Amino acid sequence: MVEFEPRLFDDIDPSERPSLGAALVPIAGMIVFLSVGLIAFDLDPQFPLFWGIAFTGLFARYHLGLSWTELYDGIASSLLMGMRVILIMFTVYALIASWIQAGTIPSLMYFGLELFTPTVFLPVAAILSAIISFAVGSSWTTAGTLGVALIGIGSGLGIPEPMTAGAILSGAYTGDKQSPLSDTTNLAAAVTDTDLYEHINAMRAGTLVAFTIAVLLYAGLGLRAAGTIPADRVASIQAAIESTYVVSPLVFLPVVVTFGLALRGVPALPTLGTGVFAGVGTAMFVQGTGFGAAWSAAQSGTAPETGMELVNGLLESGGLTGGAWIVTIAIAALALGGLLERAGVLAVLSHHLGRLCHSVASLTGVTAVSAVSMNILAAEQYVSIVVPGMTLGNLYSEQGLKSQNLSRAIEASGTTTSALIPWSSGGLFMAGTLGVPTLEYAPYYFFGFLSPLVLLFMGVTGWQIVYADRTDAGGRAAESGSTGSVAAGED
Repeated sequence: MVEFEPRLFDDIDPSERPSLGAALVPIAGMIVFLSVGLIAFDLDPQFPLFWGIAFTGLFARYHLGLSWTELYDGIASSLLMGMRVILIMFTVYALIASWIQAGTIPSLMYFGLELFTPTVFLPVAAILSAIISFAVGSSWTTAGTLGVALIGIGSGLGIPEPMTAGAILSGAYTGDKQSPLSDTTNLAAAVTDTDLYEHINAMRAGTLVAFTIAVLLYAGLGLRAAGTIPADRVASIQAAIESTYVVSPLVFLPVVVTFGLALRGVPALPTLGTGVFAGVGTAMFVQGTGFGAAWSAAQSGTAPETGMELVNGLLESGGLTGGAWIVTIAIAALALGGLLERAGVLAVLSHHLGRLCHSVASLTGVTAVSAVSMNILAAEQYVSIVVPGMTLGNLYSEQGLKSQNLSRAIEASGTTTSALIPWSSGGLFMAGTLGVPTLEYAPYYFFGFLSPLVLLFMGVTGWQIVYADRTDAGGRAAESGSTGSVAAGED
C-alpha cells in the first residue's frame, strides 16, 4: 500500500506558506500553457504539461524558497502514489490485446449482437456495467473488460461510440461507489473517519437518484440514436468474426478467471495480470496462436484482417507498448500535481475555499468544488478524496454534521468527475481503454454531472443531511483535527 500524507494548511510554517495570490500564479500558468499548447498550436498535452512543470518548479524554487531536493521529493511522492495507476494502465492495454487475440472480446461481440437491440442497448449497458462494477469493486476493471466488448457491440448496432462510452462509465462509477470492495469507497470512509457501511448507506439515495435519471436519459437517447440497421449488417459482422476467430465457450475462460479473482477480493493489479496470462493461454490453445505470437500481440497489439473494415477497426489495439502515449501524460500530470502539493498550493487553495463556508449548503458546495479542483490540479482522484477529506473535516464538525456527510460529498464530486478531466488518471485511462477521447464521451457521461448536482441539491434542501448530537459533534471535532497517512490503492 502506498502512503499519501498531504501537507495541510496548519502543517506548513507560516514563513513558508504561499499567499493566496502566490498560490494562484502556477495555476494561472498551467491554464495558459494548456490553452496555448492544446488550442493555439494543436499540440498533444505532454509538452504543455512539461511547460507547467518547469514554470511551477522555478516559481517554487526562486519565489517560495523551496530547495531542489524538496521539489524532487514532491514529484517522487506523487509518482509513487500513482505508480499502481500506471501499472494498471499498462496491464489493461496488454489484457485487451490478449483477449482480442484469444477471441474473447470478438466472441462477446458476436453473441452480444444477438442479445441486444439498438433501442434498449444504452440503458442495459449502463445497468450491466453497474452490476459488474458493484460485484468486483472497480470501475476500471469493468471498463477494461466488459466495457471494451460493449463498445464493439454498440458500434455493430449503429450506436455512436461516445454514447456507449458514456453509458458504460455511468454504470461503472455507480457500482463502484456502492461497492464495499472499492478502493475509493474505502479511502473516502477512512480519510473522514467514517464507518464504511455508514458511508455507503449515506451515498445510496443520491446515487440511486442520479443513476435512475441517467438510465432514463439513455433510454431516450437510445430511441433517437437507434435508427434502422441494414438487414444483413449484424450477420456480416458475425461472419467476419467467425472467419478470423474460433467462436467457442472456451474463449470465455479469461472472463471467468478474471472476474472470479475479483469477486474473491483479489486486488485489481494481480487480477488483471492473471487475466493477461489467461488470455495468452486461450489464444494459444483455442485459437492456435504460437507462444511468441500470442505474447507479441499482448505487447504490441492486434491488427486483424477480417475482411470487414468496421470489425478491423473495433478489434485493433495497441497492446502494452501502445499505452505509452497515455502513460506519459499521466506521469507529467502526476509530476505537476506533486509540485503543487509540495509547494503548499493545494493546501492554501483548500483553506481559502473552506473560509467561504457559512452554512450546510455552502459547505457542501465548497467540498464539491474542492474535490473537482484537486482532480484538475493534481490529476489523481485519490488526491480529490484525501485533501478535501482531511482539510474540511473540522468545518463539518463545527456545524454539527456527521462525518458521512463529508465522505459522501468527496466521493460524489471527486471520484465521479475524475473521468471528465482529459489529463486526470481517470480521464486518461477511460479514453485509452474505450478508444473514445474524453471530450467526446463527456457529454454522454450523465452520471458524472448528475452525481455532484444531486449532492448540491442535498446541501441546499437538507435532504439526507445527517446531524450529530452535541456530544457526538464535539467528539467528532476532536477526532477530525488529527492527521495521518492514508493508504491509497487502485480503483
